[in-house]
Amino acid sequence: MAVSETIREAARIIGTARRIVALTGAGISAESGIPTFREAQTGLWAEFSPQDLATPEAFAADPERVWGWYRWRRTLIARGGVNAGHTALATLGRTREMVIATQNVDGLHAAAGSIDIAELHGNIWRERCNRCARESVCDIALEDDEAPLPICTACGGTTRPAVVWFGEALPVNAFARAQRAIADADCILVVGTSNQVYPAASLAEQAVASATPVIEINPQPTGLSPAVDLYWAETASQALPDLVAALDAGESAR
Repeated sequence: MAVSETIREAARIIGTARRIVALTGAGISAESGIPTFREAQTGLWAEFSPQDLATPEAFAADPERVWGWYRWRRTLIARGGVNAGHTALATLGRTREMVIATQNVDGLHAAAGSIDIAELHGNIWRERCNRCARESVCDIALEDDEAPLPICTACGGTTRPAVVWFGEALPVNAFARAQRAIADADCILVVGTSNQVYPAASLAEQAVASATPVIEINPQPTGLSPAVDLYWAETASQALPDLVAALDAGESAR
């Protein structure tokens, strides 16, 4: 299918949809220059395994090292910022009911203006107290190597990044929100995810098992691609603005 035909078909499917779900993964943020978890294990961090950086045991053993890793990743996110893909999804959400279920922890969907977001793996800009479980949101700022370990303002306990570490369960409310949204959706977008990380990948499987049209946007096909209604071989920052433009053109022509 030619690119123009793909755009027209995607706009046709989305054009009649009132409730949309977008399942997003690392690919949508990669275009902001933000590496995936494993891609970020370079330089000083190359010698550490994921179990050294993203487990409750690693944090208990060396909170300074874990916080150093997450503060460095925050810097990459702050420098990269939102891209055209994030912005296009936010634009779609202003004219339709849109739920974004994301595996990304970078907070860029919210920064772009999206509102209804199920953060399946947490948010790197939130901190949670290990003692009282109180959560707080930190300012978006560049890395500070001299900063002390963050302390809970409510009880004085040590806080940790409010993200899902290896061996931890996904947030129940976020996962349930995504499941409900998929069940109620008129169209589902699968954007920038390899669909290999479980249990989040089970949401895409739920989508293709339903009668709801599924559009996958990814430069390379995935294991899900043969099962979707439309596979669009393009990056999110190119495809999603093209989709929004096609929808705008169609609506203005009515």
